[in-house]
Amino acid sequence: MSEPRILVCGEALVDLVPTGETTYDARLGGGPFNVAVSVGRLGSRVGFCSRISTDPFGERLRAALTASGVDVASVQRGPEPTTLAVAGIGPDGGARYTFYADGTADRLVTDPGPLPASVAAVSFGTLSLVFEPGASVYADLLRRSHTDGRLTVVDPNIRPDVFPDSYRRRFAALVPSIDIVKASDDDVHWLGEGVDGSTPEQWLERGVAAVVTTHGADGASVRTRSVHVRVPASRVPVADTIGAGDTVHGALLHWLAERGLLGRSSVAALDGGQWRDALEFAGRAAAITVSRPGADPPWAAELTGG
Repeated sequence: MSEPRILVCGEALVDLVPTGETTYDARLGGGPFNVAVSVGRLGSRVGFCSRISTDPFGERLRAALTASGVDVASVQRGPEPTTLAVAGIGPDGGARYTFYADGTADRLVTDPGPLPASVAAVSFGTLSLVFEPGASVYADLLRRSHTDGRLTVVDPNIRPDVFPDSYRRRFAALVPSIDIVKASDDDVHWLGEGVDGSTPEQWLERGVAAVVTTHGADGASVRTRSVHVRVPASRVPVADTIGAGDTVHGALLHWLAERGLLGRSSVAALDGGQWRDALEFAGRAAAITVSRPGADPPWAAELTGG
């Protein structure tokens, strides 16, 4: 396998999704895991940086990454258990989670050292930037990647039940090292609250090149210093929304990679038409994900012909 152009960093876990009143289906997930799978299935060269358990769930996670075309050379292994996320679906079809993450493998990731020279973009997000000690490892890698000139992308993917209020301050401190923020409406609202809150306008002022925001059934938008574009969502029957935002994130990375635009200056120079094309592509990918249960991103062939 060729060395990755995109490196996705963060947790891989198992979602326990209810199938009845007392039964659950164990589905592979985690925001960064879903992003990596999305990129790999669409055909871009992608690697995954994390620590994955050697337990049966961990074996399934590693095998699924490989099957989706994701390079696992940067995956660490350990005997600690896999993080579990018990998922529920709210009245709006959105996912709700309870996490069992004490002492799990992904929290104990260590510094991966120098990244392959091939890596042009590095992606982070969700629990991996919250749960210590791994959160500090990933934050250091984010800052180092930005200093090295790699495109950095962060999806905060806020989980209000487990994210402490202090994360607003941590996120604000990371902003100067982020080139693209991909967030949901709920993420933006949560991050803007309180004395440590910050807004997309402030992120752009502090150096972020683009803020991509998903609006659920109302589509997605992007804001840069010179562009503001919004596109509607593709209309499909919705099974659930698990993994929808992760698919948008992965599809956007793939769209940039396909066009040789995995660079800070390239992203900053995108015009409104290019951003519209990118968001429409990401929206079509996410529409396939929400049309089937669980986080099951599309393969490239499913998007052929639009």
